[in-house]
Amino acid sequence: MINDAGGTLIGPNCIGVISPYYNGIFTTPVPGLSPMGCDLVSGSGATAVFIFESAISKGLSFSGFYSVGNSAQTGVEEVLEYWDKTFDPEKSSFIKLIYMELIRDPDKLLYHASSLIRKGCRIAAIKAGTSEAGMRAASFHSGALASSDSAVEALFRKAGIVRCAGREELTTVASVFWHKHLKGRNIAIITHAGGPAVMLTDALSAGGMNIPGISGEHHDKLLAMMNPGASAGNPIDMIATATCEQLEKIIDYTDREMPEIDGMIVIFGNNGLNDISVIYDLLHRKIEECTKPLFPILPSVSCSQNELEYFLKKGHVNFPDEVVLGRALTRISNTPFPAGESIFLENTELTRIREIIDNSVSGDLDPDTVQQLLDAASIPVVRGTVVRTVRELTSAARKTGFPLAAKVVGPVHKSDVGGVTLNIRSLEHLEAEFRRMMKIRDVKAVLVQGMLRGTELFIGAKYEPGFGHVIMCGLGGIFVEVLRDISSGLAPLTHDEARSMIRSLKGYSIIRGTRGQPGLDEEKFTGIIVRLSSLLRFATEIKEMDLNPLIGNPEAVTVVDARVRIEK
Repeated sequence: MINDAGGTLIGPNCIGVISPYYNGIFTTPVPGLSPMGCDLVSGSGATAVFIFESAISKGLSFSGFYSVGNSAQTGVEEVLEYWDKTFDPEKSSFIKLIYMELIRDPDKLLYHASSLIRKGCRIAAIKAGTSEAGMRAASFHSGALASSDSAVEALFRKAGIVRCAGREELTTVASVFWHKHLKGRNIAIITHAGGPAVMLTDALSAGGMNIPGISGEHHDKLLAMMNPGASAGNPIDMIATATCEQLEKIIDYTDREMPEIDGMIVIFGNNGLNDISVIYDLLHRKIEECTKPLFPILPSVSCSQNELEYFLKKGHVNFPDEVVLGRALTRISNTPFPAGESIFLENTELTRIREIIDNSVSGDLDPDTVQQLLDAASIPVVRGTVVRTVRELTSAARKTGFPLAAKVVGPVHKSDVGGVTLNIRSLEHLEAEFRRMMKIRDVKAVLVQGMLRGTELFIGAKYEPGFGHVIMCGLGGIFVEVLRDISSGLAPLTHDEARSMIRSLKGYSIIRGTRGQPGLDEEKFTGIIVRLSSLLRFATEIKEMDLNPLIGNPEAVTVVDARVRIEK
């Protein structure tokens, strides 16, 4: 009936709506309203209330709010579509916040979120219900079935959505959005308290942000602005006796004279030595005047409550916790801009790829077919020979040369059945391993390959219904199996997306080279990820694919082992 009448239904099982034209929220607290405040859509009414509680204490205001409840007609994706189609740069909010437990239409979410971000908006979201226990909780709370976490991560990355883990992180990210855009990763920390600056430095560094040391002329000039005992190395520690005048000089110098610094964080609490309202007035002016973003950490939320309220009423927000701010900044910095829509097809033989897939049957492809498939996508593979007899084995060894690797053909998990032997340096050893492997259950043959030296890498792909192929990459070995250091992207990928995936890995320093060890050719690793995503775009029958390991060194990145499973 609603559809027939051309109407819009919100809910049921929701707490209402706030818009520039209607205020119908049926609970408290009611957030401060401002035409340029945040927009929020939530699939949970109670969560929205708690988001308001977190936001209000920071000084955030709201322009619109939609509680979609059970989403009988209108869900999160439809609200995003409405925001996108009605966006007016003169009147609409540029900050969009989302809480969701179910992604009903990934394509619609991707399209409209990307469109809004390209128009200048910034979007942060919580997608709850990704763990097994979280999925059970979500299914009881609105009948939702959670999507695969890797697919959600990949979708958000492709759309340019900053993914948050909880309410405090969501409202902190929104507070960062409230400030001038941080264009780089180099941060100056200005403080009168050492401990919070240390914790902030740790949080920023852990997420890949830089707190560059200050030396030379800049160091000496900053140090001369402060009292004896202060430090200008970054963090710039003014110590507890710092004055308002000193703080102003340091902010101005960092903003105007240090182009290598991209943003500033000021930590200033009430230490009983300053009129804190004067400090807050200074920060009010500098946030507006400085060309670089300035983020205020004002932790004295109780003893300076009146002064803080005065500061917030001037239209500012506060970051009461330095670690939460540090993590929020890294979340934002590590979220790429929405990807382009083109598919990279250079030297990719689409006709050959389709021919291989069409002529294959459901199940795991044999090594020769896998090699042909990767060759058609111009993905470099170490050459190997599948052997079934000792005579074939001897011929393959002479052709390839020692040292060699031998791997069983048949079992999916080769290592689990003792089906991989590396660094074989003699024919006798090779023959002994061949005879042993051929006795393993389900073994059909043995693959003989030359040994490569370098860093082990991993690329995987899995088809997720509704999302498409999720591509995962990481370092190989323990980094994948134990530490789960992987990043995800949604096919097809651009080179910028693939680079962002690689650089978001915790082990990225190994890829670059660290402690005297050479790195590997990052662009070649990037290219393989992109080519694999293009292959999968035209071979949706591939449901799982593992390139594990690849061996990377400064000269090349080469696939050593690959598994492909198709379903028709």
